[in-house]
Amino acid sequence: MSPSGPYKLVTVNTAPDRARRLIGRVVEAVKDKYTIIHAANVDNEEDVPAVVKAVQPDVLFTASMWSPEQSQRIRDGAQEIVPGLKTYALPQGLQVDKGPDAVVEHILEKLPSIIEG
Repeated sequence: MSPSGPYKLVTVNTAPDRARRLIGRVVEAVKDKYTIIHAANVDNEEDVPAVVKAVQPDVLFTASMWSPEQSQRIRDGAQEIVPGLKTYALPQGLQVDKGPDAVVEHILEKLPSIIEG
């Protein structure tokens, strides 16, 4: 069976290199099940609408440095631009508290329900 997708992913992370590395690990880990293209990273809240409009992603993740309120605002705004956009907010502080491996594990655990839910 071939992987489902491709799914265009936009991340909202103030550390773009870290976002690319972590999502690269996720993409590699799920390549048999999903084809995920990390289409863009946005490193500030203000640029999210323009990037979402340009990329038209299938999925948007907000990183763990955003507060729940910021993350909700970012995700709501993106869904206004792309109705049906699947979004996910990493729990605030996950990267700082538990490190990059925990972030990758968390995404891998949640990804099927995000994409298929």
